[in-house]
Amino acid sequence: MIRWIFKSVFRLLMTLVTLVVVAVIVLLLSYNSILRVAIERSIRGQTGMEAEIGRFHLALIEPAIEIQNLRIYNPTNFGGTPFLDIPEIHVEYDRAALMRREIHITLLRFNLGELDIVKNEAGQTNIFVFDKLRVTESGIPEILVSKKRTGYDFKGIDTLNVSIGKVKFIDLKNPQNNRAQTIGLESVPVPNVKSPADLAGLGALIYLRSDGFFDPMVGRKIPGLDILKQLGL
Repeated sequence: MIRWIFKSVFRLLMTLVTLVVVAVIVLLLSYNSILRVAIERSIRGQTGMEAEIGRFHLALIEPAIEIQNLRIYNPTNFGGTPFLDIPEIHVEYDRAALMRREIHITLLRFNLGELDIVKNEAGQTNIFVFDKLRVTESGIPEILVSKKRTGYDFKGIDTLNVSIGKVKFIDLKNPQNNRAQTIGLESVPVPNVKSPADLAGLGALIYLRSDGFFDPMVGRKIPGLDILKQLGL
């Protein structure tokens, strides 16, 4: 009898262990998918725009995050057309800093394939949707760096590596105003980024490559150093 009970308990324990192992394996195989869906929902909640992520990978061993084929779509009042097409966002972070509740990014590689700026029939421009995002005094979106919101202090980006493909302007009321411009930036490094002011040089370069593409949106020809601020970026 005792032997039978022992065997039954042993079988039960083995079953439980097997279930736990299977659950862990399933979690390890699916956690990136779960995080991908969570990020898509977060983008939707913050911007009101639908988002799709082709692939999300959070490395378990290396402190790195990889997002591929991120697409964000305009809301219905802007035609539901694509807004951003981002083939890659690659982030490498300081794990020790994270343990100190600090966000210190050692490398951020950002590849913007296409930006579609849409003017709807009411004369509103989609890019200014980001005006509703609260920002800190340094100009960084509060949700990213505010310790009150995240519990972490933002310490900066050691190296920002930027690639930009092209930009389009789509006028839903007057399609004859539609135009496109290739920016053609490939792996431009920007060191020590802690605020939008550190992106002034990049803004000037984008403006020079744009051949006046952004001028009609702000109603005048503007210095390259002010292009990001004028566009609300």
